[in-house]
Amino acid sequence: MNNLRISTAQFENRSGDKAYNLSVIDKLAAKAAGEGSDVIAFHECSVTGYTFARNLTREQMTDIAELVPEGESTRKLIEISGKNNIIVLAGLFEKDHYNKLFKTYVCTGRNGLMAKFRKIHPFINPHLTAGSQYCVFDVKGWKCGILICYDNNIIENVRATKLLGADIIFMPHVTMCTPSPRPGAGFVDPGLWKNRWKDPESLRKEFDGPKGREWLMKWLPSRAYDNAVYVVFSNPIGMDDDQLKNGCSMIIDPFGDIIAECRTFDDDITTAEIIPGKLTRAGGYRYINARKPELYSDIIGKEHKSEQNVIWMTDRNTDNK
Repeated sequence: MNNLRISTAQFENRSGDKAYNLSVIDKLAAKAAGEGSDVIAFHECSVTGYTFARNLTREQMTDIAELVPEGESTRKLIEISGKNNIIVLAGLFEKDHYNKLFKTYVCTGRNGLMAKFRKIHPFINPHLTAGSQYCVFDVKGWKCGILICYDNNIIENVRATKLLGADIIFMPHVTMCTPSPRPGAGFVDPGLWKNRWKDPESLRKEFDGPKGREWLMKWLPSRAYDNAVYVVFSNPIGMDDDQLKNGCSMIIDPFGDIIAECRTFDDDITTAEIIPGKLTRAGGYRYINARKPELYSDIIGKEHKSEQNVIWMTDRNTDNK
């Protein structure tokens, strides 16, 4: 494998305005390509918007969802990839030919769709169907996986994706700055966003504190470290419907170290060059090779009652999304 330059993006999307969101994706993809990036990743439902969907009926969800890859948005992402000579990853609501609805993340290149992943643990809207398989695909000689937001909180999903061969896992999110049972969680006042240029310190304190980045740092680097993978985390900045999001899109190496992070309040990108050598030098590589699955395969694979429906009913507006 050769070194690979990856950009991850943050931007303030508009709810349901696919044309606008795709125009920002195009602009940031061009910026990343101009900096020599091979790949750019955007957040969960970056094409459609996310939080507004909690109030949509099945009919409204079906109207905003699209077929993949035949739909207009996927074709536009392929066009953006070709025009800018860059691989693009972005999210949207998908419908199949039977009008089943999914939370989907796609990877496009100049020659078409490269990968599609359906979120395994979707909520925000009760009419969404859970995805039922992992996704590992090739990007310029690198094996890559995708897990969307809450999928990454279930640690078995990350380990399974690694064991299927992924050395890079794209982790698109819409998260942080919402209520949760954990101490210190809660919404961030949208007034701070409106006043961000006059009082950036107050907003940054909220964004980086326990409502935001501080919580993310409790678990996200460990997913990279334990599994010896590069993690590409993408998250929106600004208002997503009526909820404020704090960006912090970042790339984490297999040692669990942040090697690039968005630290502005703007629509922005951050870029890192990833190298193969870290994959086998990191501790997670040794830990995976030291596993003894004969001791716990029956325990980990034991049947249990899924709490996904309970999560939808009780936790749909929390940061554990």
